[in-house]
Amino acid sequence: MERRSFIKSIGLAGATVAGAALAAPAIAQDVRHWRLLHAYPKGYPVYGTAPNVFAEFVGKASGGRLKVQVYGAGEVVPAFETMDAVSSGAAQVGFGTSYFWKGKEPAMQFITGLPFGMTVQEQNAWFTAGGLELSQKVYERLGCKFFVAGNSGTQMGGWFNREIESTASFSGLKMRMPGMGGEVLSALGATIVNLPGGELLPSMQSGAIDACEWIGPYLDQAFGFHKVAKYYYYPGWQEPSGINDLFVNMDEWNKLPEDLQAIVAAGAELANAHVINELTARNPVAQKQLMDEKVEFRPFSNETLIDLANKSGEVINDLASKDPLSREVVDHILNFRAAVMGATALSEQAVLMARSLDYKYANLNGG
Repeated sequence: MERRSFIKSIGLAGATVAGAALAAPAIAQDVRHWRLLHAYPKGYPVYGTAPNVFAEFVGKASGGRLKVQVYGAGEVVPAFETMDAVSSGAAQVGFGTSYFWKGKEPAMQFITGLPFGMTVQEQNAWFTAGGLELSQKVYERLGCKFFVAGNSGTQMGGWFNREIESTASFSGLKMRMPGMGGEVLSALGATIVNLPGGELLPSMQSGAIDACEWIGPYLDQAFGFHKVAKYYYYPGWQEPSGINDLFVNMDEWNKLPEDLQAIVAAGAELANAHVINELTARNPVAQKQLMDEKVEFRPFSNETLIDLANKSGEVINDLASKDPLSREVVDHILNFRAAVMGATALSEQAVLMARSLDYKYANLNGG
């Protein structure tokens, strides 16, 4: 999908903000220069381009008053030091995934998403229903302003060279799986090795790790995991959805006039739409290509999923109880999840079940 179409898709609200900014006499305004550091390889599809979508929109909508230069992982700092750079003021804005920063603030890992948690639509709604303000409370501890700037949608369960017959199959496995999913597998006896995306393929090739989980067909294919692993398991129980975060140094945020703050917020919304729309459009194509290359797509058994869900509940409760802010975030998510699941069961879930029934549907070209 072309970037221009996303810029056009920001809608009336974004257009209004942009129009107001462009109407201002930019020549008389101070020009601000920001550095955006992100935690993904430069030029990597979707996650590596979403920061560019944000930067391009902000530059155009501000009439050149706010210029954002984008740097990929390793160009200025390593991927997992992005938050440090923004929090300290060495850079103005960062882009990554909330659970990358859980070592600095434990509640971060819950914001990304919970195992067996919410769909992308439900999670976006959670932010509307108070989750955004609660997430900001977490990010303020690191001196940052928080925005949602992407969502993976439902991921895949990972790449393996052994069959996963039950949760016992995870015992002794060296696997890359970040976030809460990694905590669950660690509790089941796996050794979790958290690595940035660019290091995963060589680690699989060398045997430094036995298995890995990344995102889904399109981005996994781009890294070439199908060349080093035999089995591709689903569903992605560990991340039914997973957000990308865009975070601005709070001192820099407070320096912005209100119109530029509105433009930054609109740019984050555009990046959010870019990520999920790109992945939704491209995953089916990549999935078919992987199937044509004889990748073995394997479902986790229901028994395995039930055991994973039970262990997930134990791990979530244990981690959430270690500090009051984590408990506050988790309780808020669980309350919303319980409420929205009932509505989803009668709407999207029911339609998906109906759509999978055996019937004759419309044919291409009326054939």
